[in-house]
Amino acid sequence: MPWSKLPHRSVTFLTATAVPAATAGIASASTAPASAPDRTARASASPGTLVSSLKGRGRMDYPDPGHDIRVTVDAHATFKGEGWTEPDRAWGTFRIFHRMPAAAGEPAPVNWGDFEVDCLTSGGPTATVTGRLVRTGGNVGAWDDYLKRHVRMGISFYVSGGEGSGPSRIGLSGGTEADEPLLSTCMAPAAGSKVIEGGYRLTDKTPA
Repeated sequence: MPWSKLPHRSVTFLTATAVPAATAGIASASTAPASAPDRTARASASPGTLVSSLKGRGRMDYPDPGHDIRVTVDAHATFKGEGWTEPDRAWGTFRIFHRMPAAAGEPAPVNWGDFEVDCLTSGGPTATVTGRLVRTGGNVGAWDDYLKRHVRMGISFYVSGGEGSGPSRIGLSGGTEADEPLLSTCMAPAAGSKVIEGGYRLTDKTPA
């Protein structure tokens, strides 16, 4: 199995930015590449428009503790009103980063990718973000083919409300191969992996 794929079509990746230790609940700010500010969307929104946002950075749990997998996100969306589940506009960025254990005498393999957001959906403490790959880095070139095809990937989030609501969680989709259909917008697997460092702030459909 190539290092760029995890079992069951999860992926090996995540943010190139180091994340300071914090609780697995809510973070106060995001270090994802900057997106358009909320005030711009609010100022241009029609009456009745709702706005959602998801910001933060976190490290996800992985069965092999030698792997460091992180997600940084700064995503925004507007909705036409109550009852609309898919946005009429979405923007922002997210980054996926993966550092693997180093072999003896070798540098640790690192892979990361930046994505332009094309969908953010939210409901209560949950959200889904998808985006197309626009930039890669690291020292292994694992996503070079994905970058050429601007593959779409998706992430699901459960943002914990604190004591009694369990840890925050993330779910990551894999990239599709050349002979497979592109992942649909707004789609991602269940948020099954615990956030063990960092956290996220989710604002769910507030008036613009």
